[in-house]
Amino acid sequence: QVQLVESGGGLVQPGGSLRLACAASGFTFSNYAMSWYRQAPGKERELVASISVTGGSTTYRDSVKGRFTISKDNAKNTGYLQMNSLKPEDTAVYYCKALNGLGFHWGQGTQVTVSS
Repeated sequence: QVQLVESGGGLVQPGGSLRLACAASGFTFSNYAMSWYRQAPGKERELVASISVTGGSTTYRDSVKGRFTISKDNAKNTGYLQMNSLKPEDTAVYYCKALNGLGFHWGQGTQVTVSS
């Protein structure tokens, strides 16, 4: 059974940090690139960061550059999103997506709330 399971979300104060994890099972994670998306209430889902199959190339949306770091550990079948200097506008449900030329898989999402 193909699964992507996110974890690590929660409530954090502005300026704090969280590390999201995305655990893959049921498919060969090492053959997939990975992305993190987020969706705030009343807004469309937006791409936050992406990483290539091998992890050698990463991209970020401008608003998170210098604060977020995407990574993947193919040996552990897990992807990560390290989020530092969090802001209230980062509040959203965060989703991971694994994709390659054959298709894609989504996780169920994890809530991140940045508030004092």
